[in-house]
Amino acid sequence: MNKNSELESNGKKDSVNEYFGENVFNESTMRQKLPKMYFKSLKKSIDEGKPIDPDTAEVVANAMKDWAVEKGATHFTHWFQPMTGITAEKHDAFISPQNDGKIIMEFSGKELIKGEPDASSFPSGGLRATFEARGYTAWDCTSPAFYRDKTLYIPTAFYSYTGEVLDKKTPLLRSMDALSKQAMRIVTLFGNTTAKRVITTVGAEQEYFLISKDMYKKRKDLVYTGRTLFGATPPKGQELEDHYFGTLKEKVASFMCDLDEELWKLGVSSKTKHNEVAPSQHELAPIFSSSNIATDHNQLIMDSLKKVAMRHDLICLLHEKPFAGVNGSGKHNNWSMGTDEGENLLEPSATPHTNLRFLVFLAAVIKAVDEYADILRASAANPGNDHRLGANEAPPAIISIFLGDQLSDILDQIEKTGAVKSIKESGVISNLLSTLPSLPKDSTDRNRTSPFAFTGNKFEFRMVPSSASIAGPNFALNTAVAEALRQIADKLEKSKDVEADSFNLVQEIVKKHKRIIFNGNNYSEDWVKEANSRGLQNLKSLVEAIPGIIAKKNVDIFEKHSVLSKVELQSRFEIILEGYIKTVKIEALTMLKMAKRQFLPSGIEFITIVSNSINAVKTTGVKVDTSVQENLLKSSSDLLKSIQKNVDVLEKNLSSEPHGDILAHGKYYKETIMSNMADLRASVDSLEVIVDHNVWPIPTYGQILYNVD
Repeated sequence: MNKNSELESNGKKDSVNEYFGENVFNESTMRQKLPKMYFKSLKKSIDEGKPIDPDTAEVVANAMKDWAVEKGATHFTHWFQPMTGITAEKHDAFISPQNDGKIIMEFSGKELIKGEPDASSFPSGGLRATFEARGYTAWDCTSPAFYRDKTLYIPTAFYSYTGEVLDKKTPLLRSMDALSKQAMRIVTLFGNTTAKRVITTVGAEQEYFLISKDMYKKRKDLVYTGRTLFGATPPKGQELEDHYFGTLKEKVASFMCDLDEELWKLGVSSKTKHNEVAPSQHELAPIFSSSNIATDHNQLIMDSLKKVAMRHDLICLLHEKPFAGVNGSGKHNNWSMGTDEGENLLEPSATPHTNLRFLVFLAAVIKAVDEYADILRASAANPGNDHRLGANEAPPAIISIFLGDQLSDILDQIEKTGAVKSIKESGVISNLLSTLPSLPKDSTDRNRTSPFAFTGNKFEFRMVPSSASIAGPNFALNTAVAEALRQIADKLEKSKDVEADSFNLVQEIVKKHKRIIFNGNNYSEDWVKEANSRGLQNLKSLVEAIPGIIAKKNVDIFEKHSVLSKVELQSRFEIILEGYIKTVKIEALTMLKMAKRQFLPSGIEFITIVSNSINAVKTTGVKVDTSVQENLLKSSSDLLKSIQKNVDVLEKNLSSEPHGDILAHGKYYKETIMSNMADLRASVDSLEVIVDHNVWPIPTYGQILYNVD
């Protein structure tokens, strides 16, 4: 038995460094499996973004197949990210029949490079008709293939037969190229002649809930929609703040250990895990990687969370607001940019006021976020986030930037005097305990209320929905920053004194765009008023935010940087609104089904019990005060009437929904249907509070949130 077989005989290898990335066809594996000349050819294509020649593709395909088959693979799939927001895959076997009735395992370069799924069955926003079915998947060699479930997974982009983009990966890759092109102009101006690319990096922290599988199955709202459509507030929620960073329950800890192992084998650098604020809520954070690989990894994280949870008789909820009145979940998108030589362009250094290149890149981000805040807000819009943003657990729907005291002071001096005479020192925290050393302070505090906060050498975009792909927010951010960098580079390349003109340009940008900088409490009502006075938009819902992606100024930059065309942006506008309407409609229909089949019958049963109790007392002939029962009877009866009334209204308005203009259709669902749903929920939740728990037909919040042990 060889060493690998011995290590795997118990299902596990000896240590993480032995099995980390073992299921990934990464650079180390390619170096082992490919002839030297073909490895160099593939590496050059990956590093320089150049097409792969057919001979190299053929050799790579065969090496991939052999590697995967050795691991037990029988199939391969082109793994892509359509506009559904989740991943898609069609599996084909490696088998090729032979004349003697046997088979051989084959995989060609052509099969590696191109696949052909049915494009008409995926959202296209009118780009493809049902009878126009052909679509193509194209290998993305910059994201490594991986082995999973007896299958070789090949990350790919997805296009229509006529060449329009139908996925989330393609615009992300294009935006990365666009930003690199413009950023390199600035990098070169500041004397770096050896760097070849600027790479955007992301670390996406993922929040999620874990609940009992048994409880989940008893809640049709969770099964159909991923969130609870009904539920009274439990006596104990997160008020005591005892769950955040608390001791992991044994079952949860076991789940997290298995999850880490699965992710590590897939090369996903899962680094941090802990309990979040709400009961049954948790968080996972990976180490930074390029935006493209980070996006693929986040899709694997979300998929693995669900699969591993099922093995532990748990259900993972990724919805942004699965429980009303309880903290929701987000995805903190930590974004930065650096050269291919490892220089972080958002690293302030010990003297940020003299680090002119840093100040230029910082100014570019400030300019981009202010001018294209509507794009960023739209990129974070999904139906679930409408329930979360602005709820004192997540940023408000107003885009602003937190810079902290030190950087804000530096920019303030530049704006007012054109010079920086001093900087606020970070200092140390001392006199903690006699046995503890003094602790160096960071240059700025963290502001968890800010939607876009600078946190040392990166920006944390905290508005991203927990269930969504991070591709959209990142290609929106990349494109906006690319445009700001383009405008800056156009001016500086004409300069005779780059240093002086750079400083003047930073001053000009700060004066013009300082309204977007806010270091205070984004949760406060005062900020909402102040933001309005500054002219910042407060786009509270998806329906209000999503038109931003087809605004002319935004279409212009997406087309200018070859990220998406006007037609492709229009299709996304249609897809997102259609998805919103369908989501809310499914929720409304689920509410009606539960109200009519569960809550009304249970309410009637409870009323019958109370009525029988009153009658039983009266038949004894003994004078007994039954006012408590009678009040309970009246309250429950009134609530039943309210439920029935709200059911009737919701049914009527669903049957009267408008068709035609999709934005008007979306507004109808937001303003009318969602309001009707809230009314129905309020009456049902009030009934839950007074009905005997033995009669109530579904698990309550208290039972769900405190039933994982």
